[in-house]
Amino acid sequence: MATAFFESLRNFFHGWAENGDEPDFAPDDHRVAVAALAVHAVAIDGTVTEAERAKLRKVLKEKFELDEAEATELIREARRRDKEAVDLYSFTSVLKRALNADERRAVIEMLWKLVYADGEVHEFEDNLIWRVAELLGISSRERIRLRQQVEGAMAGQRGGG
Repeated sequence: MATAFFESLRNFFHGWAENGDEPDFAPDDHRVAVAALAVHAVAIDGTVTEAERAKLRKVLKEKFELDEAEATELIREARRRDKEAVDLYSFTSVLKRALNADERRAVIEMLWKLVYADGEVHEFEDNLIWRVAELLGISSRERIRLRQQVEGAMAGQRGGG
């Protein structure tokens, strides 16, 4: 059984190398949709800080159990798709189909963690999360609760009250 797993893993990476060192992400891969929203969130205020870059990489690696190379490829693909996207619906519709309500709430929580990575929430970031939450069917009350939860955790990490 373990041999079959390693064989499929080897084939995956072998195929990846043959295709120009880029993994194949399906158009409806929820990991890319999540990552594209994350990339969009950290860049929407016009400045991507090193703290935001590091938090983005850390969050995606943990969420999807990726190694460094896989995280790099996911972020690269997410940036590409974000640049091509004309709206948020192309990402949120994938997530509505692929994720249950708790998983969609986790996406909103993750976005709050990312926008708080630089210590402040810009109005564009706040508006983006509001729009994504609406498209994912997350209530305003739940979105605000998640924001307060993340804000409190971040304040605690900084030693604030």
